[in-house]
Amino acid sequence: MRVFLKVSETESFGRAAAALDLSNAVISRYVSLLEAHLNTRLLNRTTRSVSLTEAGRAYAEGCRAVIDQIELMEASVGTGSVDPSGTLNLVASASFSLLGLTPMLRAFMERYSNVKLRLTLLHRPVDLVAEGFDVGIVVPHLVNSGMLINRPLVRVAAVLVASPAYLARRDAPVRPAKLAAHAFLAPSSNIHGSTWCFVGPTGVEESIALDPAYTVNSSHMLRQAALSGMGIAVLPESYVSQDIETGSLVRLLPGYTIKDADKEVSIVYPGRRHVPAKTRSFVDFALTYFRERETVEVDPEAFPA
Repeated sequence: MRVFLKVSETESFGRAAAALDLSNAVISRYVSLLEAHLNTRLLNRTTRSVSLTEAGRAYAEGCRAVIDQIELMEASVGTGSVDPSGTLNLVASASFSLLGLTPMLRAFMERYSNVKLRLTLLHRPVDLVAEGFDVGIVVPHLVNSGMLINRPLVRVAAVLVASPAYLARRDAPVRPAKLAAHAFLAPSSNIHGSTWCFVGPTGVEESIALDPAYTVNSSHMLRQAALSGMGIAVLPESYVSQDIETGSLVRLLPGYTIKDADKEVSIVYPGRRHVPAKTRSFVDFALTYFRERETVEVDPEAFPA
């Protein structure tokens, strides 16, 4: 029943196999055995798609009710003397660097030793349910699943930086309007348009249209361009904080904030009525862990192109 539900949710034998860590052959055999047991075709199969028959839709609804009841019983046991256990499938859309995420995962595993973690890092939008993930640590706009619980985890500020070598050739801008005279290094246009809005110390906004001298769909490359002296770049503050401390990069216009350039990283999970103990414990642990820390190291690809 679980295999059949996963195939119906993902509309694919292959995606269901990947989500359940089984082979395609096993998935196909389980569904065939179920259809033989019921003497009813549950799925329409073509070379390109899988869809539910009318009988399959009715059976899927019944299966969900049964599985929900089983999960309720398991959850009631889990709230007693039994610790959360099982395998937790996590996805992070590269929102955290390994240095920022790994310590939290290590602390979680030390506390919940019966939970195994399976982490996948992605630099693309993700369908949490269809791809079989229990929890995501993501930039919300990169999740296209419906019916998800979204809990904000941390905000990532953007800052304006340039190298000392570049500033030795050009005077540092003292106001946003002065940026127009500089070589501006920007993320791809699908991440941010040509108009940038800066909010001054008194709250006054100043917008300026900038024609980038260089755009790239990787913040890793954008940082390298800034370090090499190619121009002034907008980058995640946590990503370049060490560069600023060592003097490799200089923060510009420190009295200004960049409107609509900050990114929110959230923890998301399917909004089921009965959240498994392993998922609930991980969500609660992650929220507490990051709330107790003022800064979080964020991967540059939290600003993916």
